Amino acid sequence: MLFEDEEDIFSGGSPKKKFFDIVYNANRNLVELELDKMVERMCLLEIILEEKIGEEAMESEIQRRTFSDTEALDECKFSKYIELTANILTQNE
Repeated sequence: MLFEDEEDIFSGGSPKKKFFDIVYNANRNLVELELDKMVERMCLLEIILEEKIGEEAMESEIQRRTFSDTEALDECKFSKYIELTANILTQNE
């Protein structure tokens, strides 16, 4: 289990559903900051990958892993939704 109180926090639905519930109700500026940080990180990771292996290879690898690494991808998304939700809730209080 990722967090001890995970079941309590997400008893009303999945981490994805809870994230969107919070996004729609939290302070807009905080949500924008967190989403901007996430997009910035994603862009930096894409830049790094493009420099290391090239854009075409990066896109090919993304397509391949989308279908072959579904369990790891689902776990990563689950964790990321929990992390973003916690970041927004912590700052929103």
